[in-house]
Amino acid sequence: MPPPFTLVRLRESRDSFAHAMHIAEESGAGTLTYVGRFDLAEFAVVLEPGEPLRTARRAFYAGMVALTDALRAYAPPNKEIAIDWPDAIRVDGGLVGGGRLGWPSSAKEDEPPRWLVFGAMIRTVAMSDREAGVYPLASALDQEGFGEAGAIQVTESFVRHLMRALDAWQADGFDGIAREFLSRLPRARQTTYVIADNSDLIARRIGTNRTDRHDLKKGLLSPSWFDSILGGPRL
Repeated sequence: MPPPFTLVRLRESRDSFAHAMHIAEESGAGTLTYVGRFDLAEFAVVLEPGEPLRTARRAFYAGMVALTDALRAYAPPNKEIAIDWPDAIRVDGGLVGGGRLGWPSSAKEDEPPRWLVFGAMIRTVAMSDREAGVYPLASALDQEGFGEAGAIQVTESFVRHLMRALDAWQADGFDGIAREFLSRLPRARQTTYVIADNSDLIARRIGTNRTDRHDLKKGLLSPSWFDSILGGPRL
């Protein structure tokens, strides 16, 4: 891992996201928890934002940009890597995983949280023995031609791209991160998107006064891509 990060390796049975939140206060920013699984890239990183929670949640968008950039680094040409708002990642339409964000339960919206944790899971290998087509909405990196991109490669790539995203945010403001994230959402006809200061997604219908607000805080409470029974991305 690059110098700003401290790696914490966990056994396969552990949950990197839960563990990162458990140790976040003591371990501090840059702590990276990693579960070495054959079929999943699973990791989480501790952040310490210096702004109120309502705006600090925008770090989730930086994490999602870094995660999709990490996959793009290993993707075959012309592979579409898209984000289903707010948290799911699809490769050519197949769900491969996603990201999530945690914060202290006692944190107040108008005060800086003591920590944030961005966690991610990406299915690297399809473990099902069933015939192809049984899970048409699910996929894995090996099925999409990502070659040798396993858990270690995806995690290391994510860390590099997260550093780049956070540096760009600090130097040039959040607008660049917002543009990158919004460019990875599926396009809807006659609709434009912006990210509000409080982290919500606002959709505007071109030629009308209609706007729809999507609440990021609510959207993050239950990851859309995660199957608690499987302990990984949905099939």
